[in-house]
Amino acid sequence: MALNAPQKPLGQLLKEMELVTEGQIQEALSLQREKGGALGSILVELGYVSEEEMLLALGAQVGMEVVNLDEMKLERGTLEKVSPTMAKVYKIIPVKFENNMLTVAMADPLNVSVLDDLRFMLNCDVQGAVSNEDAVTRAINQYYAGQTATVEDLLAAMGADMDATTTKDTEKGPMDLQQMADAANSAPVVKLLNLILLQAIKDQASDIHFEPFETEFKVRYRVDGVLYEMMPPPLHLALALISRIKVMSNLDISEVRLPQDGRIMLAIGGKPVDLRISTLPTMFGESVVMRVLDRSVVSLDIDNIGLREEDFKLVKLLLDLPNGIMIVTGPTGSGKTTTLYSCLNYINDIKWKTITTEDPVEYDLDGIVQCQINEEVGVTYSACLRSILRQDPDYILVGEIRDLETAQIAIEASLTGHLVFSTLHTNDAPSSITRMLDLGIETFLISATLEAVVAQRLVRRVCVKCKTEYEPTEEMLMQLGLRASDVEGKRFMYGTGCNNCNNTGYRGRQALFEIMLMTDRIRNMVMQSASTDDIRRAAREQGLRVLREAGLLAIYDGVTSIEEVVRETLNA
Repeated sequence: MALNAPQKPLGQLLKEMELVTEGQIQEALSLQREKGGALGSILVELGYVSEEEMLLALGAQVGMEVVNLDEMKLERGTLEKVSPTMAKVYKIIPVKFENNMLTVAMADPLNVSVLDDLRFMLNCDVQGAVSNEDAVTRAINQYYAGQTATVEDLLAAMGADMDATTTKDTEKGPMDLQQMADAANSAPVVKLLNLILLQAIKDQASDIHFEPFETEFKVRYRVDGVLYEMMPPPLHLALALISRIKVMSNLDISEVRLPQDGRIMLAIGGKPVDLRISTLPTMFGESVVMRVLDRSVVSLDIDNIGLREEDFKLVKLLLDLPNGIMIVTGPTGSGKTTTLYSCLNYINDIKWKTITTEDPVEYDLDGIVQCQINEEVGVTYSACLRSILRQDPDYILVGEIRDLETAQIAIEASLTGHLVFSTLHTNDAPSSITRMLDLGIETFLISATLEAVVAQRLVRRVCVKCKTEYEPTEEMLMQLGLRASDVEGKRFMYGTGCNNCNNTGYRGRQALFEIMLMTDRIRNMVMQSASTDDIRRAAREQGLRVLREAGLLAIYDGVTSIEEVVRETLNA
């Protein structure tokens, strides 16, 4: 049976095999509706079918052979086709390799996307075989016992054996495309890149950097906003590794003079991971950065983005407004997109139509129409917005207000009864008014449409596993503009470093928020072209909590450290 052929329902197959009755299936389905879980597992738990019978039925359903791992003796050469890390992440065990076809026993034979990922990453044909989760786990523990495949281990094993002629120095003559393709598909290069990807995704990296220099080739990845260096691969592997990335993302491997953008879609451990690829020609070869968009790491829930209780209530009130503009501001990488997506998720309802225009679309949101900006063909923010207004939306997200034309259409949208969300790049909330004036927007339009500005920064969270209380020194407090008397009774935490946080003392990040509401007083000040300082002073008198004050509260809560708040916020 072909994998893409229509599959018979499992219950029907079991009945045809005369293993269960209709009554028993209905009983299992009723339990499934109550408690969830797989129908097959429920039937096994009820004792209506054995584990072996269920495997046979699953095999028949997906057209795969059934293997008994406990009775098989697997060859070392076959096992080496899959690294221990990959076997554990995908819950598979390689059982046979013939004619460039790898057969893997799967803990979940219905998850056929695993096979697509393995074909993609191993560069060979892959077919599945049916086993059960316990048998696969036992086999992994037996055959990969004590083995931890790390980038360092692989590079040490490769050592000097890797033939330096697998890649060709681009400075020594014209490139041989066939040679580049062969090098990109060579086993050591494929294995090394897979390990780098799996390691970075496991450590919840947001970006992976491949950087060629004159005498070395660096690989770094960014975790919680900070770059960490991996053990550098040999310089002669630079071209092969970068060619491999370009092959995986369907880019032109022969084009090394122009920047290129691509995309790789993977499903690692059953979770979708989207890799955005950007190449940049440099003096010593192409630099490649992979942006890792992993939905399982980013929580797009407004309850979990770090809003304090009073801020949370304020944002919910803003989201219930019938029209107006809400701006989120901050530097690149401050979490603006995550905050806006969380807001869109909160208001996402069948009753409302929400349309976004983004560059790029970072996460797919069910029930929301998302448009990708493509300036090369004329799909600009302003062009997109004009069309969006004819699509009968209730809520509109403009990825960024970059110019006067985009700002004017966003204002027009808010004046005609839409709630508009967007971002700006400014240091704090009051500065956004000045930025909008700089774009050429009239003061009366800002006053009439702007409802609130949310400024934010991301700070690293102290690791909960190695969190330790300490007494800050006078020098530390001076960095915050505080004296010892100001912090009496307050607790301060730092991370000592452990396996959970890779000995950094930090794990994960949290946003600090500064929310400026457009009160009547501030609207009047905007109309009178008041300075940023005057607007900031008025906002603080009306209860604005600036970023530094939000940071201090996070320190006192034991969430982050003094160093993080000093690094990310300015003294109030």
